[in-house]
Amino acid sequence: MNGIFRSGKINAASLSRRSFIASTVAGGAALALSGRTAFAQSSDTLKVGFISPRTGPLGGFGETDGYVLELARKALANGLQAGGKTWKVDILDQDTQSDPSRAGQLAKDLINNQAIDLMLAVSTPETINPVADACEAAGIPCLSTVMPWEAWYFGRGAKPGAPSPFKWTYHFGFGVEEFHKAYVSQWNLIETNKKVGVMYPNDADGNAIRTHLAPALAKAGFTIVDPGAYETGTTDFTAQIALFRQEGVEIFNSFPIPPDFAAFWRQAAQQGLTQQIKICQIAKTGLFPSDIEALGDLGLNIGSAAYWHKAFPYKSALTGVSGTELADGYETASGKQWTQQLGASLALLDAGFDALKASTDVKSKEAVAKAISTLKTTTIAGKVDFTSGPVANVSPGPIIGTQWVKAPEGSKFALDYVVTENATDPNVPVGAKLTAYNG
Repeated sequence: MNGIFRSGKINAASLSRRSFIASTVAGGAALALSGRTAFAQSSDTLKVGFISPRTGPLGGFGETDGYVLELARKALANGLQAGGKTWKVDILDQDTQSDPSRAGQLAKDLINNQAIDLMLAVSTPETINPVADACEAAGIPCLSTVMPWEAWYFGRGAKPGAPSPFKWTYHFGFGVEEFHKAYVSQWNLIETNKKVGVMYPNDADGNAIRTHLAPALAKAGFTIVDPGAYETGTTDFTAQIALFRQEGVEIFNSFPIPPDFAAFWRQAAQQGLTQQIKICQIAKTGLFPSDIEALGDLGLNIGSAAYWHKAFPYKSALTGVSGTELADGYETASGKQWTQQLGASLALLDAGFDALKASTDVKSKEAVAKAISTLKTTTIAGKVDFTSGPVANVSPGPIIGTQWVKAPEGSKFALDYVVTENATDPNVPVGAKLTAYNG
């Protein structure tokens, strides 16, 4: 397995494509900046870094962060109670612009020039891995979420069966096992020939999925048709499409960045592949309404997976809001449709500040890291428990089968995002029956 995993090293410019760029969040960023406190010079202040991709091809992951950070800052306006003392809190948020190199540079700036007490990083290996590596090297506690934990753990140099090499960095959320359970559950809802065409990129996500998920799906009775890893930024998928048509695949699965999937799926429609697909199951893209809306009618009935949904029956430990309240509040404030990233980013803040409250000394990096390593809490996205993970430094979390369908008559938005299965968290209610892509 050595050499298979790599931290994401993707040039932001190469990710871009004229036909599909995730929208920026200038308004949200302005809200976030205006909410910052002026306690930077105070010894009574806790400084928390928050790094995410707000702009560039991965910008959909950060589109809602301005709203979430504003909620967090309001909840912390009177300070954080920890160790018998009230601490002022300064959340220093930064946009990676979807550039891994910039992510690492931002982390080093927050560590060396802002003297943060805790780092929070969210969404994709291209953001999280370089930030986590910078924190590990500097001895700064770091908590992250929203990427397969295998791509985080093995992608940063951990070896199977060996002790964890990480002292300062921790990650919670879904892994290959959760994808496996969700996909088997989802794909068995519709009769197919169980032939799965897969498109896994040559990056940290794709390599982790190819190595761990594909064999598990094969053991579950699915035939995997894999044309091999492709490079991010590929523009011609003719060879892959021809193979999938020849093999008669009826299920399609991929973990691409949004521009790559948009290019592939349009070509698949032009070359006749989409007509034979009964289940199109995508991850990393297809998570947000903008991804699907950009595809027009080709986006209807695409299957996705949710690391958070407004139907999750949990409340935010930090702000007290429920899933429905969070989604409705965002739609009212922004005029845009809610996305699953709302709950994921808030869950990171929930867990991070619960760890600070549990620490014996919030100004001790060692004490904060130890508090994370023993953290057991419930966030708006569900349980976080670092005492019982599959490996040290990891707490697994759910991934729920979902589907993009046409919204009911009279809806404010064109699409509805429905829960179709709940194998990894039965507490989440199933809201709709899975529909065949060409159903």
